[in-house]
Amino acid sequence: MAGTDPLTPGSRVDELVAALRRTSGTVAAAESLTAGLFTATVAGVPGASAVLRGGLVAYATDLKHVLAGVDDEILQRDGPVASSTAHALAVGAATRCGADWGVGLTGVAGPDPQDGHPVGTVFVAVAGPGGVTVDRHALAGNRWEIRTATVSAAVSRLLVRVQSDTTG
Repeated sequence: MAGTDPLTPGSRVDELVAALRRTSGTVAAAESLTAGLFTATVAGVPGASAVLRGGLVAYATDLKHVLAGVDDEILQRDGPVASSTAHALAVGAATRCGADWGVGLTGVAGPDPQDGHPVGTVFVAVAGPGGVTVDRHALAGNRWEIRTATVSAAVSRLLVRVQSDTTG
């Protein structure tokens, strides 16, 4: 996934916005390591205002609870970089922003490991019809490359979910 720049015109983010528009679906995100990059990427597509509800930047651990509603128990038990945290971020984004789909992004962009997780450990969660999926990625690269690869992974995962929701 590293090297796929979601910010390039004609990328999968255009397909995502089109798919959400076709289904009248909406999306919101709660972002940690990407610090709003996913939301900004979606907003960069013409027509995004019809599908993008908003985003929460919860970079600091306490804001994952305050803004996105991640249970303190999850943060205490599993930490800010965990599948359960990504899951709760995705649900919190959808719930707090009133969206059909929620994306939760957390991980380690570097340069140092965090809480025993190596640089490049990323969790991408998508909440929506049919439940929540969480994918763990081991990404390579510098901070920017890890962050953009995370956005690419989130765009791709959400696109697959939106498309399967309309065909399944």
